[in-house]
Amino acid sequence: MSLPQLSPELLDQRPDLLPNHHNLLALPEKIIQFGTGVLLRGLPDYFVNKANQQGIFNGRIVVVKSTNSGGTDAFATQQNVFSHSIRGIEDGNQVDKLVINSAISRTISANSHWAEILECAHNPGLKIVISNTTEVGIQLTEDDIFATPPASYPGKLTAYLYERFKAFNGSAASGMVIVPTELIVNSGQKLRDIVLEQAKRHNLDETFNQWLEEHNHFCSSLVDRIVPGKPDAETVALISGQQGYKDDLLIVSEVYRLWAIEGSEHVKSVLSFAEADKGVVIEPNIDLYRELKLRLLNGTHTLACGLCFLNGLDTVRESMENPETASFIADLMLTELAPAIPYNVDAARAQEFGNQVLDRFRNPFIRHQLVDITVQYTAKMRMRNIPTLLSHYKKSDQAPALFAEGFAAFLKFMKPVVHKDGAYYGDRDGQPYSIRCDAAPYFDEMWKTAASPLDLAEKVLADVSLWDTDLTQLPGFLDAVKSHMAEAAAMDTLRIVPGADAPKIDVD
Repeated sequence: MSLPQLSPELLDQRPDLLPNHHNLLALPEKIIQFGTGVLLRGLPDYFVNKANQQGIFNGRIVVVKSTNSGGTDAFATQQNVFSHSIRGIEDGNQVDKLVINSAISRTISANSHWAEILECAHNPGLKIVISNTTEVGIQLTEDDIFATPPASYPGKLTAYLYERFKAFNGSAASGMVIVPTELIVNSGQKLRDIVLEQAKRHNLDETFNQWLEEHNHFCSSLVDRIVPGKPDAETVALISGQQGYKDDLLIVSEVYRLWAIEGSEHVKSVLSFAEADKGVVIEPNIDLYRELKLRLLNGTHTLACGLCFLNGLDTVRESMENPETASFIADLMLTELAPAIPYNVDAARAQEFGNQVLDRFRNPFIRHQLVDITVQYTAKMRMRNIPTLLSHYKKSDQAPALFAEGFAAFLKFMKPVVHKDGAYYGDRDGQPYSIRCDAAPYFDEMWKTAASPLDLAEKVLADVSLWDTDLTQLPGFLDAVKSHMAEAAAMDTLRIVPGADAPKIDVD
């Protein structure tokens, strides 16, 4: 017997799933969110939904999709209602619960309904912008903010804010609270600077710039919750069977949650959903939260994912169940990364946080795919780990051996052997894997033209345009990386000689 689809109609038939759902689904729109990813749905949208159910925030979210692919049909079919399975350990107790999230009101494609998105700027009650466009999304580009739509997220945001400025004649009350959740240091400040530059390039009214600076609050933030990508079929089948319906938007997360937002009392009053959960922290300075999470959790993920994956493992949990990779991960985090955090962090606090992260990595309920962590691998390596590496060398002239091993695995992972439809694929034991990184064409060329993997390592480490510094100048680091590349040098399949045929790998 086929299961019914989760939707508002099903909630009418099953009031046990979401009590008071009619009132929750009728709440006014107060947030516009750029992005539909699982992290946004599993953290910011989770807090908004929880606050709504407690009668605190009483507002819903308009979601903007940058593309027409990746779940548009599911959002339309389910009318934006989705399930959130929360599984793990909290305060020593096992948690396994399912939440129906009704916080999203609409999901709009930027490519086909840009005018509808701009119309949202005319809503006086819609005062919050949230985004997660990955680390590479907050970049200054040659963009046309009058296009339908602009290409970049900052371009879209500039156009949206300019529309709002015109709609309300630049009134102070029409200013917005803008909270990017991308893992970039000072993300709020950087996004504001890009928006101001876009306004300058497009010769917008000087009064618009004044309105931006005086009445809008660009708040840096830090999101911390492990929310893997699309759950595997086994997990979906298990949860569907337990709940008695199917959900194509199902997400799974750990229990731990933190959204640290840099903001004033005014920001706190606008983001009133923060009152619903201790996981939302709004403070004038969030540097400590950011550095601990960015360098230890995200930095360890980035340095370990390629190594574990190329060793035949598929998930973080499997990596923690394997004695060798588990030891690598723990030693890397606690003995190399924690002491080198480029911020004044108490050593005991860093160790405490690191041990908490290791417990989270061991969560038996979460299947966090390693290959998902490699998305935008190069940008993540640069932003999350290179500052820590440079900080290490301020305290020691010895090469960090485990860091070098993880970096070498990154170079090996970034070796395409197959192109198809503009996508790049690597090879793990004869099976293709997707290289979802903007630097894939660069590495494709480097692997094709390098005399050997050792030569490739030297050229890539010396590339200042990639790392903002010459990594070959760090004492012993190049030699340490090369020592781990030696295995690749002995494997013919890890290097494509110019003019030779690539290994034959079928890509569906």
